[in-house]
Amino acid sequence: MLETLSATTEDVSSKKRGRKTVSANYFDIREENAVKDFLLAETSEEKNKIYNEYLRGPLDKMISSIIRRYKLYRKDMDFTEIHCDTHSFLMTKVDKFKPSKEKKAYSYFGTICKNYLMGQIIKDQKETNRKVSYEDMSESLEERPDMSYRIDEEEIDTSFIITEYLKELKDFVDRGNLNDNEKKLGYALVDLFDNYESIFSSADNNKFNKNVILLSLREMTNLSTKEIRSSMKRFKKLYIIIQNKMKTD
Repeated sequence: MLETLSATTEDVSSKKRGRKTVSANYFDIREENAVKDFLLAETSEEKNKIYNEYLRGPLDKMISSIIRRYKLYRKDMDFTEIHCDTHSFLMTKVDKFKPSKEKKAYSYFGTICKNYLMGQIIKDQKETNRKVSYEDMSESLEERPDMSYRIDEEEIDTSFIITEYLKELKDFVDRGNLNDNEKKLGYALVDLFDNYESIFSSADNNKFNKNVILLSLREMTNLSTKEIRSSMKRFKKLYIIIQNKMKTD
């Protein structure tokens, strides 16, 4: 009886002080290990068992949290549809996670989801703007020769440019005379470009949206937007040097 009274009094006291019970992390060591087991599983039955038992719930919570926290809602889709679409997309990218790089699966999955959602929102907005712009366009304006011009498109091998830049970037970060913020940004850029195929696969025509990249860099460096823009100057100069070199080769 005394024990019961003591526990009850302590609970009431805790509530008065406004303390909250600390819940366990929903994506922790057990889930990180489950991801590794999932990747090593040789049969679909094994993968399904691991996924349903250890990963489905935590991934559902992660996606829900990302959608609500960053307000990544899509036009003409309710929450359940956005959630299911994002979860389905994420599962197509799980096999590209590489534990050998000693990165957290939680961070990788979170980045994939955020970038996909932002990319889809931007894509939706572009489609809306395109339709509105087309509907507002006058036929007479289209036919005026002085209001039209032809653009000769040139194929650009994005993967080659990124590979070359990545080589120079790694050397620049390791050997360059950089301050702390520039080093943080440098290592984050190396990580982004090293995984660009999987992280930015949802972007239109491989043109990386600057908002998606900026969000990723802020998450990885804990730097403010202003600090990132300031530190980015030296890396922009490096890119221009490499670009000019490639033009002359």
